[in-house]
Amino acid sequence: MSLTNGSGNGDVPKPKNVLGGDLKVCCTAPMTGFYRDGYCKTGVDDRGRHTVCIVATAEFLEYSKAAGNDLSTPMPQFRFPGLQHGDKWCLVAMRYAQALADGMAPKVVLEATHESTLEFVSLEDLKRTRFRVQAFACFRCLKASCSGRQQAEA
Repeated sequence: MSLTNGSGNGDVPKPKNVLGGDLKVCCTAPMTGFYRDGYCKTGVDDRGRHTVCIVATAEFLEYSKAAGNDLSTPMPQFRFPGLQHGDKWCLVAMRYAQALADGMAPKVVLEATHESTLEFVSLEDLKRTRFRVQAFACFRCLKASCSGRQQAEA
């Protein structure tokens, strides 16, 4: 994981994804990321490493709740809307590794998954659960970046 851009000018480099390219936005509806900016980037204050861009399914949400990580119940105090089937979300890397080991890993958007995820999960494992963005037809709408939640709430 790169920490400087090598130019000596103090600029912070653009975050990279697990494929080595620039990190793409994961989701803005619902707004995700540790920094609630839509990206699965991380920093020293993100102890959980919210770096894996997943596409939630009902099965994964049920599994996650049973494993002690309830992602479907809204928690407004943390600006967390509660996830629904089809939502994209920045998942904690260790939670993804746990789901993978239990055979319950959700699909992953590799282009929006931060490179630091590779400290916990191999690229080969991530590729096995790859979600192909270009093949995705949004379940609730085609205009919103991730889900129809914005339009449904309007």
